Amino acid sequence: MLDTVEVDSTFKKRIDIKIADKMFFKNEMLKIINDDVLTTKEVSNESIDLIVTSPPYNLDIKYNSHNDRLSYGKYLNFSEKWLSRCFDWLKDDGRFCLNIPLDKNKGGQQSVGADLTTIAKQIGFKYHSTIIWNEGNISRRTAWGSWLSASAPYVIAPVELIVVLYKKNWKKTSGSRKSDIGKEEFMEWTDGVWTFSGESKKKIGHPTPFPVELPRRCIKLFSFVGDTILDPFMGSGTTLIATHLNNRIGVGIEIDKTYCELAKKRLITEAKINEKRLFEVI
Repeated sequence: MLDTVEVDSTFKKRIDIKIADKMFFKNEMLKIINDDVLTTKEVSNESIDLIVTSPPYNLDIKYNSHNDRLSYGKYLNFSEKWLSRCFDWLKDDGRFCLNIPLDKNKGGQQSVGADLTTIAKQIGFKYHSTIIWNEGNISRRTAWGSWLSASAPYVIAPVELIVVLYKKNWKKTSGSRKSDIGKEEFMEWTDGVWTFSGESKKKIGHPTPFPVELPRRCIKLFSFVGDTILDPFMGSGTTLIATHLNNRIGVGIEIDKTYCELAKKRLITEAKINEKRLFEVI
């Protein structure tokens, strides 16, 4: 039979192993957490300067570890839960760039952008603005409805939204207060219509990647150098690549271990991180 000291030591080791299992890897600037956004304890409240993410759209996408075919009511309930966690994680002057569809027609028309924005405001987020992302290479012409007839036409906009929210104070006073955005970038990006191509899922190896350009613009426009950026649905790691290339601290949460591995490989090849400098916890 173990004495008290041995029991305490064994218990502590088990706790340490459990915690380590959630931390896929980290170094001084990057952290990947292999965990569920709804239950993870690896992110401290009021520790994040900017969240940039694109959550599941509930379009029956074949993810490895997520059911993307919920009823719309359950999808909104799921959204309320993870948005509430993000609210807690943000600093009082923290910002949130939420990439979501304007609407959806698969399985019935739904005003996704408006509904998620409303939920975020009910949680406590304050609304700042909406950026229209015009994906130049994406066609949404999947259905015409009634051809050349007023009986039942479909109107489908080939755009997505980046809803810009904040927690309490829009003016950012925390952090280094050092900006790295150029004049031309500032002038272009403060225009609320952004036009650049989407990303190839075949090239990246993930069913719904967004291009590095999206988080790059959000990070440089809405955060200071050295700020901490979070993507709670990290996927293939695009947001973390942008954080590293722009001298920010990056935190990613991803429930699927295969996608964590994909993100790590992309950080090494695209962000040019020296693999030997990664402190692996697994």
